[in-house]
Amino acid sequence: MAERAVRYNLGAAQSVVAEAFGQPGRRTFRLVAEAGRAQSFIWLEKEQLLQLGVYLKQAVEQIGEVAGRASGSPSEAPWAGEAMEQDFRVRAMQLQYDREANCFLLQAFEGDEDDPDAGAQTSVSFWMTIAQCSALAEEALRICASGRPPCFLCGLPIDPRGHKCVRANGHAIFETG
Repeated sequence: MAERAVRYNLGAAQSVVAEAFGQPGRRTFRLVAEAGRAQSFIWLEKEQLLQLGVYLKQAVEQIGEVAGRASGSPSEAPWAGEAMEQDFRVRAMQLQYDREANCFLLQAFEGDEDDPDAGAQTSVSFWMTIAQCSALAEEALRICASGRPPCFLCGLPIDPRGHKCVRANGHAIFETG
């Protein structure tokens, strides 16, 4: 992904949580980042949340226990400006690890990365400590796992009303529970 300017730089996040709303199969997902008097509601797809959780979990494990226990301190303070809220649907995310600060920088962009007017779209960035990343990864994976169970043959989700498996050529109907 090419370097793009970030519209709202929140600095060090005091909290970052993952949330899901609705019934499995009809859920919506978001991240809520709070820094100073700023809040950012970043709506995303389940697959994006799952990949973020998997990546953060692997990254924290690779960093190791020593770095994980070391105190992380982002080089930027939390948002010190006026109270504000952003509420947008993310199209692309980027994560970077800063070894000196022992923190991750998450950047979320609303616009299409091929869009020439991407700078005009909503974008936000914030720093997360290793402990925040670990907690976010666990919460994201828990939320994603609590959805519809996958079919053991094709991997597609099984609806509560049943599932016509394409690998069984529609001849077998599987149900949950």
